[in-house]
Amino acid sequence: MKKVYYLLLLISITSFSQEIALLKYSGGGDWYANPTSLPNLIKYCNATINTKIKLKPGTVEPGSPDLLSYPFVHMTGHGNVVFNETDVINLRNYLLAGGFLHIDDNYGMDQYIRKELKKIFPNNDLVEIPANHAIFQKPYLFPNGLPKIHEHDGKRPQAFGIFIENKLVLLYTYECDLGDGWEDPEVNNDPIDVREKALKMGANIINYIFNN
Repeated sequence: MKKVYYLLLLISITSFSQEIALLKYSGGGDWYANPTSLPNLIKYCNATINTKIKLKPGTVEPGSPDLLSYPFVHMTGHGNVVFNETDVINLRNYLLAGGFLHIDDNYGMDQYIRKELKKIFPNNDLVEIPANHAIFQKPYLFPNGLPKIHEHDGKRPQAFGIFIENKLVLLYTYECDLGDGWEDPEVNNDPIDVREKALKMGANIINYIFNN
């Protein structure tokens, strides 16, 4: 079964036009926050790092078999997250088979998502990703690791990951809010250089997924 999952993901990654998706989860959190984020990131990556991603991202539920169609799934929001048993099994199989989940805390998700991730990988802790990791190296260099995009609680931005057999399968960005930096300029009125940092870091994530 794992080989079948991996084959589906491999076909998705190597096809002429890739597709990425937003995770529609349960629990009451606003999974639909930042509606312009992924479309803007896709446009940026297609223009700057030669990806061929469909301009309209998909929407997928964590328990859906369609999850296996996407090499990259993005998750965001401000509130509660609940994964049921079907979600947990499907997400675990997806990540073990080569899928990648990026969770971007839009402020207020942290206390909920950490608990739910323990359901998926009870024996794997979130670990902070060092600044010398490949995801911060190319195509754009971030010598200090994850950039700070929005203030939130004024804490330093942190990138956490879950590694399976030394491979990063899940990225959790905290006290950063990359997705807000990806949104249309008028949404958050971010300076051009801040939006550029957010988009470049997003491009690094996409580049890492398609090349590792």
